[in-house]
Amino acid sequence: MKRSFFNSIFIITCWLLFACHSPESLTVKLPPLKLTCVSFVGYTPVIIAQQKGFFKAQGIDVEVSYVDYLQLQQADFSAGKYDGIGLTLGDFIILSATNPDMQAVMVVDESTGADVVVAQSDTKTILNLKGKKLGANLGGFSEVFVTEMLKTSQLTSDDVSLVKVEALEVPERLQNNAIQAGHTWEPYLSETLKLGAHILFTSKQTPGLILDLVAFRGEVIRDRPEDIRAFVRGWLQGLSYWEANIPEGNELVSKALNIPIKTISFEGIDLTDLAENQKFFQSDSPNYIYKTAKKYADFFIRTGNVTRLPNLEKLFNSSFLTPPLSRKP
Repeated sequence: MKRSFFNSIFIITCWLLFACHSPESLTVKLPPLKLTCVSFVGYTPVIIAQQKGFFKAQGIDVEVSYVDYLQLQQADFSAGKYDGIGLTLGDFIILSATNPDMQAVMVVDESTGADVVVAQSDTKTILNLKGKKLGANLGGFSEVFVTEMLKTSQLTSDDVSLVKVEALEVPERLQNNAIQAGHTWEPYLSETLKLGAHILFTSKQTPGLILDLVAFRGEVIRDRPEDIRAFVRGWLQGLSYWEANIPEGNELVSKALNIPIKTISFEGIDLTDLAENQKFFQSDSPNYIYKTAKKYADFFIRTGNVTRLPNLEKLFNSSFLTPPLSRKP
């Protein structure tokens, strides 16, 4: 009886030890990937991917926070509140100066008219801006954009008075005559036009200059590479679904961001799929991302926004845009 009793105890103990060390019990559910974006149509495929369950199907959870103020967004990312961030190429170069251990993993869109400079009705041409106040988010891609605009009429930033203004502030600042022109985008553009302003210049005239990216912290990329790959797949699924179901996609985005559905449009923006993403990293591409990135870096060095040229090769990681494109079982 004693032997039978101890044999039973031994068997139960072995079973418990096996159960405790089985692969299922060792599986640890990782926290959601936390991403911060501004309210711009280029980042909204993530909403479709969330709402339609594409991220879940890839085995990951994603939490997205939309922030209207770029400085607050970047400060929160720097403080470690987010794993990833959606931002323009120009702002990415600036942010990397204080956050060198981060990498961009995909291009989400190219602005081909969605970024605009709007002006008061009596400012009919770019030359009319001479001596006037021009609003832009100084120290980032916005300043580069308006500088490129001024060049088209042989003007420089010395010919105008640059005023630091966020995109969402442009309608009110124009109405109050605090600025005579300013850089903005939807949904703020529609509000500005309703107040009598008109479009003076668009990003259609600066091809390849304004790219939006998603970047992650270096430790997240190193510790969770399969999750980053799953994130890219889910995002691209969201984009494909939206393009095939525009009315439904627009409705989902409208509800998620609490914005009028009529302000959601693909006009003036090229949401980049996998093939287009890969082209940005090909050296023979006219919009080769390293070439554009150096243009921003050189500008920010000249203006004193960064003190040294970043190592561009380490700032981009295109490995998540190449095979294997499926999650390992």
